[in-house]
This record gives sequence, C-alpha cells and structure tokens, in this order.
Amino acid sequence: MLEVLTSSTKEAPVKRYAGEYDGRQYVGIDLHRRRSVVVRTTDAGELLEAAQITNSPLALAEAMTRAGEHPEVVIEATYGWYWAVDTLAECGASTHLAHPLGVKAFEYRRVKNDFRDSVDLADLLRMGRLPEAWIAPPATRELRELVRHRAKLVSMRSRCKAQVHSVLAKCGVAVPMSDLFGVAGIDLLDRLDLPAAYAARVASLRRVIDLLDFEIDVATGLVRPRLARDPGYTAVQTIPGIGPLLGAVFVAEIGDVQRFPTAQKLTCWAGMTPLHRESDTTIRRGRITKQGSRPVRWAAVESVQRLPATTRLGAFRDALAAKRGHNIAVVAAARRQLEYVFYALRDHHVSADLRSPTPHRPTRPRTPVPTPSPGPQDLDP
Repeated sequence: MLEVLTSSTKEAPVKRYAGEYDGRQYVGIDLHRRRSVVVRTTDAGELLEAAQITNSPLALAEAMTRAGEHPEVVIEATYGWYWAVDTLAECGASTHLAHPLGVKAFEYRRVKNDFRDSVDLADLLRMGRLPEAWIAPPATRELRELVRHRAKLVSMRSRCKAQVHSVLAKCGVAVPMSDLFGVAGIDLLDRLDLPAAYAARVASLRRVIDLLDFEIDVATGLVRPRLARDPGYTAVQTIPGIGPLLGAVFVAEIGDVQRFPTAQKLTCWAGMTPLHRESDTTIRRGRITKQGSRPVRWAAVESVQRLPATTRLGAFRDALAAKRGHNIAVVAAARRQLEYVFYALRDHHVSADLRSPTPHRPTRPRTPVPTPSPGPQDLDP
C-alpha cells in the first residue's frame, strides 16, 4: 500500500524539484513497526516524493522502483530493520544504516514528525555527515540470533535456579553443596519435605529448568557447526579465560574484525573506554561509556573474573585491584582481554607469551647498605 503524503509536505521547509530528474537520488526512510515514510530527494536536496507505505517487502520494493538505478538509501537502525535492508539490497540500492545515537538530536526539535526525520536522514547522507552503523551480512545476523537466543535461555535458567534457592531459604533449608543442581543437590531436592505451596513451586521450577536445559542443548547444537571451521573462533579459545561459549559471543557480535583498524577502536566500539569531555581548558574523563555491544562487554568481563594469578592478565588484574579496587581492575583487565581478542580474530593465532603462565621472576638479592659508623653524638652515654 502506497500513500503519497500531501498535508505534511506542504508545511515542510524543503524545495521541490520541477520536471524530470535523471540524476542520483537520495532516499531517507523512517522505519516503524507497521508503517514507514519514504522520502526521495535530488543530489541538491530538492524533494521528489514523500510517501507512506505499509511495511512489507513488496510495498518497499514498489516504492524503490521510482528511485532510479542504484540510489543512495539511508535507514535508521531501529526495531526490525533486517527485512528492510535485505529488500533494499535486492533492489540494487546502496544502503546505509544510521546509528541511533548519532541522530538522537532529532528528538529535541520543537516540531518532529516522520516526514522531517526522513528528510533529515537523506540530507545527512547527501552531505556526507551521516553517523553510520555496520550492516552485518545475513550469515552473521543469523549467527547472532542463535548466540543471543542461547544467552537468553541461560539467563532464564539462572533466574529459575535463583528462585529455587530463594524458596529453600524461606523454608530454612541449608544448602551445603556448591552446586544445588549437581548430583548431590538433586538428591537433596528429591528428599525435601516442604509445605505444599513451596513444594509445588520448586517442582514447577525444576520442570522449567529441565526444559531450558533441553533448549540450551538444541541452541548449542545449532551454533557449533557454524563455527567449526572458523579460524578466528579457534584462535580466540586459546586465550586464557575464553571457552567455546564466550568465544561464540565474541565471533558473532564482533563480526568482521577487519572493519576496526586498531584494537583500541574495537574497545571503543564495545563501550569499554572512558568517557571524555573537553571544553576550553577543562578536561573530564569518567567511567566507561557503555555505548556499544552489551554482549561483548559481558563476555569480556566474564572471561577475566576467575583468571588465576599465574596468567599474565590475572596478575595484571590483581596488581591493579590492590591499588584501585576490584571493580576497576576487572574492567581494565576486560578491556585488555578484548584487545587480545582483536589480535586473535585478525591474525588467527595468539602469541605464546599470552597463553603461557607468567614466568616466576626470582627476586634479586639486595646489596646490603653499609651502616655508617656511629659518631660521638650517637654513642650511648
């Protein structure tokens, strides 16, 4: 369904092109859940058409038929943008993905509507000032979907296990073992004699946990063959603290590591670099920005939490914790761990110095300092 906008375009402060236009067109799309606005402009910013479509690949493809060959199209990275990007690629468009944080200033205008947002997106692209986000290829997006689904299932299972611990605490049941859901813990749960309401809740939670265990195994089976021949995935697992699960998170979320020229660019993209505010002679640096991939930050922090002190990164974490505290040390170690991940994904190997434990450095015997002979004033009376 295609509906040409008329009322909103009359109020919009944009020029309209009169006559036929054969040059390159710039298209801004304000994507929503059910309907979207498509605006076509010339390379000079003059309006060609503004239309509202009902979201579907067919309607979007029909709207793009009037945009000429290989138009420049910009769409914001918002809810459910995958289908739109794939449809635009099939139409031969050069698609750009606008970063939501880069266009956040749109929210502070006095007059804001879908038409103006679309025009502004097209203008930013036309002037070369569009803050772009990376468009992951379909294979990477599918891998992300599986890895994120598995992470969500594990999070749900953890919450269910925490609820079982909560019920046992309410009933005054001590849990002497470290893993309540191991062999000894399951035997304890089977022998419990709880009041009816509490016993029913524990039984229900155990059934849900069993179901989640099955679904997690299924998700793991779907992820494993996609990464079996990935050299970066194999190299990442040689880094101390990173196993198959965290390695899958890094590979899926980072995608093509070649888009980052340096390891510092990767840590900045993940939101693990300090906030920097500078004005005139005032410079303020704060905590990490957290403006990036949350799964990557989580995986980096998890990978350094239990590293032994005999590893290079574990020694760095413990030494910094003695000076700055545990939390700051863990975040700093996670940022350095992410740099190691960058080189593993880029070079497909990890240096032997990183994999091996930190060598024991024998302390040098201190040269005794000669004690000066006491003077007359230092002698006992």
